[in-house]
Amino acid sequence: MELEPGDRIIKVNGRTVRDYLDFRFQTAGETELVLEVRKKSGDDWELELERAEGEDFGFTFEQIVPRQCANACIFCFCNGNPVDARPSLFIKDEDIRLSFLYGNYTTLTSITEDEMQRIVEQRLSPQYVSVHATDLDVRAYLLGIDKQRADISAKLTRLLDAGIEVHAQVVLCPTINDGDVLKQTIMDLAAEYPRITSVAIVPLGLTRYNTDDRLTKVTPEFCRAVIDQVTAIQADLSERLGTNFALLGDEIYLRAGRPIPARTHYGSYPQIEDGVGMVRAFSMEFSKHLSKLKRSGINQVDKRSGTILTGTLFAPVLGKQIEKLNQQFGAALSVEAVENGYFGGDVSVAGLLTGRDLLSARDRISGEYIVIPKQMLKSDEAIMLDGMLLSEVEKSLGVPVHAVNLSELITLLVNPN
Repeated sequence: MELEPGDRIIKVNGRTVRDYLDFRFQTAGETELVLEVRKKSGDDWELELERAEGEDFGFTFEQIVPRQCANACIFCFCNGNPVDARPSLFIKDEDIRLSFLYGNYTTLTSITEDEMQRIVEQRLSPQYVSVHATDLDVRAYLLGIDKQRADISAKLTRLLDAGIEVHAQVVLCPTINDGDVLKQTIMDLAAEYPRITSVAIVPLGLTRYNTDDRLTKVTPEFCRAVIDQVTAIQADLSERLGTNFALLGDEIYLRAGRPIPARTHYGSYPQIEDGVGMVRAFSMEFSKHLSKLKRSGINQVDKRSGTILTGTLFAPVLGKQIEKLNQQFGAALSVEAVENGYFGGDVSVAGLLTGRDLLSARDRISGEYIVIPKQMLKSDEAIMLDGMLLSEVEKSLGVPVHAVNLSELITLLVNPN
């Protein structure tokens, strides 16, 4: 059709297209289409085309430019970035499209009427909503806005009445939205179950750049108290609703030194991308991979020694699984916990490690290759949060560095070449 990179589709069958989601919505089920295209030269074209039902167009669209957040959240992670962090880390997105596509959270505080209508019309469900507290005074304080804007009850009701599924989130800040405020928040949200399907409760994360004295560090003692409180609430909700509904982030259990709950605790893992149930899912997937290797008749894997680098929080969990792999299949992998010196503070998850952090662990690296979690890299580019390329890290360390997920790690061990 002579379409080229940089051309813009501006209308489909006379209806305006704002982005990829509009295009998908306007073309759904259509087999005869008229596209109005603005060429990168500035010329406007009209293209007529026919396609089989469900046939792919073969288009690759630009990424959605996120709508910016208008809140001033006291716990915003962007406030904890070093000044030389990658520019994209300073983008505070508040976009219902990204919520639908990727599970990004929005607060709904500045959502427009057009966006509300779009969610309902295009069925952009589920939506992920950062509630933090149903107490309006507390919510307004956390978001740094007035109570009128903080009140999203009417907006939530409108979405729920339209059949839009909602998953809620609470970023738990000690002394602010914990204790009785947390209990009230959970119960208020649970009153809308199953229209509100779940609420994820994740801990505040502080870097060494967070200087706001309103924020209190999350401690192991705090995490244990939260687990005790929420476990009692879960028991009540499970009896009444048939679901735990309120789910704690894995980090809370790990910091508390408490065991991760069983598989059944998480239901369908509704908020796994927020770090809720990820450790349990990983452990189960790891066991499945080991069983699959046995069924395939594989008794040995690559015997070359290597080092897996991960965050301090996950290292003990991963170490236990890797030891099983070593013992059962003759692998020679070791797990090393890497401190996060780039962000500092209590940041300890693998996904926030940087190239500089990896280089700082060079004295503890042994073997012929290194493995790191794929989450350390940008999703579409082999670059880390501090701007270092994976190739630069590899060159500096002097051995191959493989950024993999679990299945790719198993493949690497079975087929090292």
